[in-house]
Amino acid sequence: MERGDLSIITPLRNMELQQNKFDISKKLKVIQQKLDYVFLQKGIALLIVSLLLGRALILSHLTPFALPFFAVVYLSKRDKASSVLLGLLAGSLTLSIGNAAYIFTLCAVFLITYKLMENLFKQAFKILPYAVLCISFFTKCGFLYIQNGQTLSRYDGVMAGVEASLAFVLVFIFMQSIPFLSSQKRKKSLKTEEIISLIILLASVLTGTIGWTVYDLSIEHILSRYLVLLFAFTAGATVGSTVGVVTGLIFSLASISSLYQMSLLAFSGLLGGLLKEGKRIGSAIGLMVATVLIGMYGESNTPLVLTVYESCAAIFLFFITPSSLTEKLARFIPGTPEHAKDQQRYARKIRDITVRRVEQFSSVFQALSNSFSQPEKWEEDKNEDQEFDLFLSHVTEKTCQNCFKRNHCWSSNFDKTYELMRNVMHDIDENSGTLSPTVYRQLDKHCTKSKKVRDAVHKELTVMKANRQLKIQLQESRKLVAEQLLGVSEVMGDFAKEIQREQENHHRQEEMMLDVLQDFGIEIEQIEIYNLEPGNVDIDITLPHSSSLGEFEKIIAPIVSDILNETIVVKGEEYEDFRSDLSYATLRSAKAYVVETGIAHAAKGGGFLSGDSYSTIELGPGKFAVAISDGMGNGERAHHESSETLKLLQKILKSGIEEKVAIKSVNSVLSLRTTDEIFSTLDLAMIDLHNAQAKFLKIGSTPSFIKRENKILKIESGNLPMGILQEFDVDVVTEQLRAGDLLIMMSDGIFEGPKNVENYELWMKRKLREMETNDPQAVADLIMEEVIRTRSGAIADDMTIAVVAIKHNTPKWAAIPVRNKYMKIS
Repeated sequence: MERGDLSIITPLRNMELQQNKFDISKKLKVIQQKLDYVFLQKGIALLIVSLLLGRALILSHLTPFALPFFAVVYLSKRDKASSVLLGLLAGSLTLSIGNAAYIFTLCAVFLITYKLMENLFKQAFKILPYAVLCISFFTKCGFLYIQNGQTLSRYDGVMAGVEASLAFVLVFIFMQSIPFLSSQKRKKSLKTEEIISLIILLASVLTGTIGWTVYDLSIEHILSRYLVLLFAFTAGATVGSTVGVVTGLIFSLASISSLYQMSLLAFSGLLGGLLKEGKRIGSAIGLMVATVLIGMYGESNTPLVLTVYESCAAIFLFFITPSSLTEKLARFIPGTPEHAKDQQRYARKIRDITVRRVEQFSSVFQALSNSFSQPEKWEEDKNEDQEFDLFLSHVTEKTCQNCFKRNHCWSSNFDKTYELMRNVMHDIDENSGTLSPTVYRQLDKHCTKSKKVRDAVHKELTVMKANRQLKIQLQESRKLVAEQLLGVSEVMGDFAKEIQREQENHHRQEEMMLDVLQDFGIEIEQIEIYNLEPGNVDIDITLPHSSSLGEFEKIIAPIVSDILNETIVVKGEEYEDFRSDLSYATLRSAKAYVVETGIAHAAKGGGFLSGDSYSTIELGPGKFAVAISDGMGNGERAHHESSETLKLLQKILKSGIEEKVAIKSVNSVLSLRTTDEIFSTLDLAMIDLHNAQAKFLKIGSTPSFIKRENKILKIESGNLPMGILQEFDVDVVTEQLRAGDLLIMMSDGIFEGPKNVENYELWMKRKLREMETNDPQAVADLIMEEVIRTRSGAIADDMTIAVVAIKHNTPKWAAIPVRNKYMKIS
C-alpha cells in the first residue's frame, strides 16, 4: 500500500468510530423509549408502586397509603385502577390476610360511595380528599369495633383519626406525584410542591421494603441512600438534604428503629450535593464520609461494617445508573444547569421563530417593492405610434366616419392624409390650440371639414395629455411605494438581526469590576453588565445605601471610565420607595460631542401662527437632528402643513427608516392627500455625535452655513419643495463638522429678508463673520434682529433661524486611575 493510501486510514477509522457511537446512542435511546412505554404507558410502574404501598405500614399497624393511591388512580387513570387494586391486595397479603381484607373493604366502600354519589363527584378532585377522610375513618372504626369484640376504645378512635388524617394529606401528594408514574410525555419543569410530593411518594414506596434483607444488608437502607445520592448529585445540596430528611422521617414513622437513619440520610444528601462538582465520585465520597461519621458517633444498632456495606451497595447502584436518567431528572428540577439549558433552548426557539416571522415579513415587503419597481417593458417608438393611432381613430370617428370623401382620403391617399393629421396634431400641440398658416392651408385644401377636424384634434389632444399625466403620476406613485416598502423591509431585516443577536454573559467582567470597586473602598450591592461594546456601554450598579453624596457621578463612573478605557457617565439614578436603603444608577458611554442649540422664531406681521415650523429630534443613541419646514404662504394653513410635515418626518425617522426614504415618504403623503397646491420646504441636518459627521437634506430650502473661526461654508442643494409629484431625487450633502463649529439653518424669511440687499449670500456671510459671540442663542437673536432692522422693524415674512454649536463632550469628573494590577476589562 502506498503512503498516500495510508494517510486515508486514520480519518476513515475516526468516521467509523463516530458512526458506531452514534449507532449505540441511537439504540440506547430506542431501548429507553421502549422501557418508558412499558413502565409508564402499560402501567408496570403503577403496579410495582401499588405492591410496595400495599405492604407499607405507619407505626407498625396503620395503612394510610392504599386508599388515597387507589382513589387518585381511579379518577385520573381509570383503565389502570384494576391492576393497581390487585397490586395493593397482593402487597397487603405479604403482611396478613386481615390487612388484605381491610384494604379490599376500603376500596370497595370507595367504589360504592362513588357510584351512589356520582353527581357530587362531578368536581371529583375537590371533594376526593374529604371523601377519603370520611371513608378511611369510619371503615377503620368499623374494623376495630368488630376486631375488639364490638367495643371501641378512645385509643382506637384516635388511631383511626390519625390514619384518616394521613390519608387526607396523601390524596394531595398523590395528585401531584402519580402523573410521573403514568405519563411518558411530561415536558414541563417541576414546581416546588411537585418535587416534595414526588419525594414523599418515593419514600412511602420504600417503606414497603422494610424488613427485606440480602446477606444481612437492609434493602430499605440501600435504596433510601441511593435515592438521596441520586437527588443530591442531580439537584444539589438543598434538594439532597431535603430528600434525606423526608425519607428518614417517613422511615421513622414506619419503624421507630429507623430514626437514626434520618440524620444519616440528611447529612449524606448535604455532603453529596456539596461535592457534586467532583462528578459521581465526589457525591459518593460525601455518602461514605457521612456513613462513617454518623456510624461512629451515632446510636445505631447496626454494626458499622454493615452500614458501610449498605452505602457501598447504594454507590454501586448509583454508578450503574445511566447518565440519561440523571440528565432527564435534572431537566425537570429548577436551578440545575440542565434545566437552565432547557429554558435557554426554549427561549432560543421562540426567538428563532420570531426572527423567521420577521424575516418573512421583510421578504414580503421586499417582493412587493420589487413588483412595484419593475420597469415598463415597451419600445418608445412603437408605443408612440400606437398612441397616435389610437388618437387618430378617436378623431376620425367624430369627423371622417360620415364624410363622403372618406374613401378618397383614407383609401386612395392614406399616406398623405396620415402624415397631414400627424402634422396637425403636433402643430396644435406646439401652438397651444391653434394652427400655423402653412398647416392650416394644407388642411383646408385637403379636407372639406377642416374646422371640425381641427376642433376634434384639439379636444382629443387635451384628453391625451391628461392621460399622459395620469400615467406619469402612476409611475411615480409606484416608484414611491416601492421605495417605502423597501425601507420597511430593511428596517424589519435589521430588527430581525437585533433579535437574533445573542445576549452576552459578562459574569467574569462583573466580578472583576466588583473587586476593583470594593478594593477602592466602595461597598457595592450588585453590578449588572448588559453591553460592553465601545460607544454603547450599558451597566447597572446598585449601592446598599442611599447615594446622597453623589458617589455614582463623582467616584464610580470615573473608576469605571478608567477600567473600560472609555468615558462613562451616569445616565440616571433611581430609588425604590419600599427600599430606601438601596440606590440604583445606569452608566452609559459618553458621546464624543455634544450640541447646544439656539432658536429665534417670528410670525409675519407679529402674528401668533407662523408658516414656519422647527424641531430638534433625538434619534436613538448618538444621533441628533435639526429640521426647519416652511409651509406655502402664511397663516394657519401654512402652519398646519409645515408642522404636520415635521411630525410625520420625526415619526418615520424614529422608526429607523433611512433618511432618503423617510423624506420621499413624507413627500408622497403630502402629494397624495390633497389636490390643493400646498407645498412645504424641508431643511434637515442629522449630526452623528460620535464623530461629528453631518448629513444635510434640503428640499426647496435656503442654504445653510457653517461658521468655522473666520471661514464661512455654504451648504445648499437644488431640490424642489415637497408635495410636487415628480421624479423626486433627494441629494444628500455630507460635511465633517469640528468642535467649535456653528451650524446656521434658516427659512427664506431670514435669508431673503434683508431689504435693499442684492446678494443675500454675501450679506449673510458678512454678518456671520462679524459676530463676536459663539453662543448659539445669541447668534440666532442677533441675525433676526439685523434682518428686522433692515426693514425698519417690520416683519415681512415668517422667520425662523436655528443655530447649533458643536462642542467636545468634556465630562464633569475626570477618570480615576486604578492600580496597575487590574487588567482592562474588554
